[in-house]
Amino acid sequence: MRRFFKTIRNIFSIEDLRVRILNTIGFLIIFRLGSYIVIPGIDPTHPSLSGGVNEGILGLLNTFLGGSFYRASIFALGIMPYISASIIVQLLTFAVPYFQKLQKEGDSGRKRLNQITRVLTIVITAFQGYAYIKGTIDPGAILEPGFFFFFSSVVILIAGTMFCMWLGERITDKGIGNGISVLIMIGIVSRLPGALLYEVVEHRGMGQSLIILVELVALFGIVMGVILLTQATRRIPIQYAKQVIGNKLYGGKRDFIPLKLNSAGVMPIIFAQALMFIPVLMVGLVGDTTWGTYIGIAFSDPYSWQYNLVFALLILVFTFFYTAITINSNDIADNLKRNGGFVPGVKPGKQTAEFIDTVLSRITLPGALFLAAIAIMPAFANLADISQNFAQFYGGTSLLIMVGVILDTLQQIESYLLMRHYEGMMKSGRVKGRSQFAAA
Repeated sequence: MRRFFKTIRNIFSIEDLRVRILNTIGFLIIFRLGSYIVIPGIDPTHPSLSGGVNEGILGLLNTFLGGSFYRASIFALGIMPYISASIIVQLLTFAVPYFQKLQKEGDSGRKRLNQITRVLTIVITAFQGYAYIKGTIDPGAILEPGFFFFFSSVVILIAGTMFCMWLGERITDKGIGNGISVLIMIGIVSRLPGALLYEVVEHRGMGQSLIILVELVALFGIVMGVILLTQATRRIPIQYAKQVIGNKLYGGKRDFIPLKLNSAGVMPIIFAQALMFIPVLMVGLVGDTTWGTYIGIAFSDPYSWQYNLVFALLILVFTFFYTAITINSNDIADNLKRNGGFVPGVKPGKQTAEFIDTVLSRITLPGALFLAAIAIMPAFANLADISQNFAQFYGGTSLLIMVGVILDTLQQIESYLLMRHYEGMMKSGRVKGRSQFAAA
């Protein structure tokens, strides 16, 4: 306990880190306050906006948005349209030559891609906002339905999503952690105490304390498994050639490239989940048709086999996709060759890039399968008679996002401590975030 308080004191003794933590807290407070502001023209006292029901895919979306979805908040769609737009733009960088050219233009191309993503976010929010108002909000909660109400509500939802996107960017620039992921995580965390209280008091009752204890132990074991998945690495040994410069001998040291079992982090889960929300939100536009009814039945229940099958396949695809984006084996091989480094037994250049690709493919497949298995774990928890509210935290998107974002944030804090020559947050070992290549 003494070491814990010493670490907290060290954290707040670093001015830059202290300011970033306070900025993050301030932005999150603004985000949470905005989630309670109801769209003008909607009766906030209507029973349908109480947020008591938290079942189905819309209940899962409500969990990610911290309850703002069922409250008809100005942040009702949150950051999800921006994530959908980011997925589309990143897919276009693989398929369309114009976007490939922008990606290779450095900062100017990246700024252009960000502008395109923002415009696409507005378009997606407009469609999803109309579907949300038309198909999700109870007509009895609308005080004066009409064209002006629908138009103004869609504009407000667009403004709310863009403001959430701005908050996420400010957290990334001025705070701690990846802003977009932190906003999603804080919405999930805000729902956890209520879900646990419902499971203990109403669903199980205090008379089933042994079953509750077993559930908590199982949850702890799953959390440990997620941490192992997030932290596991495959080290590729690197040898640097000796060089004589003047009268001194340089190089000759050994190093390694740490390739993570799950190099993509939480992004495949966030991307896949964002796509899973779109069919249900579009049901309001399709209407009472055969396809609309099928989609509503198959994909509105996050515990159905259709939902979990598609969800797992999307996670597999996005894990390989995002790993290919974030890790460029050719760049790693070129950096090694430029710095006089090589993998023992492998020729520098193209063969090194192929070797790294082979290793990356071999570790990404089991990592993606494990990630998909954990993502659909809540369906099995629900079969074990755990309430749907609490089952969402037995693996699934909620737990993976929480663990991944918390570890990334702690890794940033630890890097600040180590740069200032303070002890890290762990007595032995280190908190690992995204992989940092020693050869880069």
